[in-house]
Amino acid sequence: MSSPSSEKVVVIGAGPVGALAALYAAKRGYNVEVYELRSDLRLDNTSPLNFTKSINLALSERGIQAIRSAQCPALLDAVLADALPMHGRMIHGLDSKGRFFEQSQKYDAHGRFIRACDRSHLNKTLLHELSRHPNVRLHFSHKLTGFDLNRRIAWLEDRSDSSGPNQTALDHQQRPTEKEIPFHLLLGADGAWSPTRQHLQKYARLNYSQSYIQAMWCEFTIPPSPQNEFRLSHEHLHIWPKGDFMFIAIPNRSDRSFTCTLFMPGSLFSDLDAQDAADTESNGTSPVEEPAIASFFRENFPSVIEQGLIGPDDLARQYRRNPHLPLVSISCTPYHYRDSCVILGDAAHAMVPFYGQGMNCGLEDVRVLFDFLDKSDGGAAAGKQGADGDPDLKTPLEDSANAKAKDTSPANSRAREAALAAYTTYRTADTHTITSLSLQNYTEMRSHVLRSPLYKLRKSLEELLSVYAPWTGVQTQYARVSFESGQRYSDALQAVEWQGKWLGRMLGGGLGVLGVGLGLGFWRLKGWVGSFARLEGR
Repeated sequence: MSSPSSEKVVVIGAGPVGALAALYAAKRGYNVEVYELRSDLRLDNTSPLNFTKSINLALSERGIQAIRSAQCPALLDAVLADALPMHGRMIHGLDSKGRFFEQSQKYDAHGRFIRACDRSHLNKTLLHELSRHPNVRLHFSHKLTGFDLNRRIAWLEDRSDSSGPNQTALDHQQRPTEKEIPFHLLLGADGAWSPTRQHLQKYARLNYSQSYIQAMWCEFTIPPSPQNEFRLSHEHLHIWPKGDFMFIAIPNRSDRSFTCTLFMPGSLFSDLDAQDAADTESNGTSPVEEPAIASFFRENFPSVIEQGLIGPDDLARQYRRNPHLPLVSISCTPYHYRDSCVILGDAAHAMVPFYGQGMNCGLEDVRVLFDFLDKSDGGAAAGKQGADGDPDLKTPLEDSANAKAKDTSPANSRAREAALAAYTTYRTADTHTITSLSLQNYTEMRSHVLRSPLYKLRKSLEELLSVYAPWTGVQTQYARVSFESGQRYSDALQAVEWQGKWLGRMLGGGLGVLGVGLGLGFWRLKGWVGSFARLEGR
């Protein structure tokens, strides 16, 4: 059986999931090479692929546990140092008298909370930790063009350029050179439009589905106040629900701003685009009183303008500058091919952002995958060496030009293949569950949090039982998903469905008893009234 220090793990994608996967592999003594399409993500001038900051991250216990399990004591502290606790949702709206109100809804009856996390800071923190390991090499501006999973060889275009740290060969119209990279195990963490998944489909009998929802999204920013303070409570995720669409705001520790997102059907975006175009065309001859997007906000989210969070002209500038992007949900299975390749994170299960679990689920993928690898024959030795501080970790990575992947032993190959197969079977049920729950939670956020008495009643009952009758095991679905990292997503859903039926029977029985009581009371009252009338008639 080949030792971990002689094996190479190639990771495609240097986002949070890819960086954490590389760190797990490095701590287990493997030689690790990470390849990322974008320029160096640690540099401030590196643009994300969609040229926007993207939807802010909500870091919850599943993601925290995955980072904690990386065996890097200072890493989690560095991540959490930039994160802001969010104890609940703050619902914004108008009361019956047309007055603005704010209604706080705590995430958890026991005081647990999620954290607002800047994607860029998280990514940089993971990459800085990763770069400290001498058995890791980071390669930016590299595009995966294909692989042979049976021969364990990958081909990548080198788009980097020696003229600058953030330059690419394409900037100077140069033809990218192609590299041939041998590996023992390839981990694909390259996002929703994963080239790894695309090429994996040529090998694995991969069932794949993708669906767009009607909603699209556009990013906005609420700047800090003139006193450089938060304009809203920084301990909440703010929601302006409007039934079919919504506006949300998440705080940023670094500059006391809020990253905001408008979610609404594509048809409404098209209508606003048409109105905005008409405003722009007529602006020279007959200036409009207010941009169309500002009028839209004044009608649907009036407190955003009236309370000075974003000015009318600034709303229009941001709406025109930032892209209006679709939301896609992707599911597939299996996640692996034999013992040579496995996909993680959005590459395996892209989900809409309404549960705040996309990144948390991806980070949890890493922890669960390596749990399975550690339990396999080959992975157990690797996990032990990584955990105990294998001296090979301090050995510099051999030159990649001379690093040829050696054939793994048949026993190690079979053990790893069994581990990857077990991971696929185990994880598919969970990722399909949270993908579905994320879609459902959009309705809760844009409508139920404000308008559904049944939602509020059930949440109140579940929290009451969780606090005062913990022996029942009742918790809200949100608490199970966000704070119970030891409970699988699929198990959480089954528990919620069971307790829903139990609460329904309890409520039904209680209402039945109440109905009988009211009926008997009415019958007795009717009898008393009749007796009184007869006495009066005498």
